[in-house]
Amino acid sequence: QVQLVESRGGSVQAGGSLRLSCAASGLTISRACMGWFRQAPGKEREGVAAIWPSGLSTYYVESLKGRFTISRDNAKNTLYLQMNLLKPEDTAMYYCAARYGACGLSYSYNYWGQGTQVTVSS
Repeated sequence: QVQLVESRGGSVQAGGSLRLSCAASGLTISRACMGWFRQAPGKEREGVAAIWPSGLSTYYVESLKGRFTISRDNAKNTLYLQMNLLKPEDTAMYYCAARYGACGLSYSYNYWGQGTQVTVSS
């Protein structure tokens, strides 16, 4: 049984940083495409970043490039999202997800975490 468990998010002031983690079990993240998604209140879920199984390639939505970094620790089977220079518009529920096969944010993901809330105040 695959489980993806995100760390607790949190509240931070604009300009601050947070790091989210996603611990996987029942799945080896180095063999899967891993992604981060987010959903703000009243908005559709959107992709944030993805990392390929090789770890050599990553993809970010254009608006988040330079502020967010996706990474993983294969030994810990854990995915991370480092978020810097946070803005109030980054406030959302953040989800990690995994899929096998082609990688990127436009594909459907098979496995999802429960989500963790990130709130950025101005």
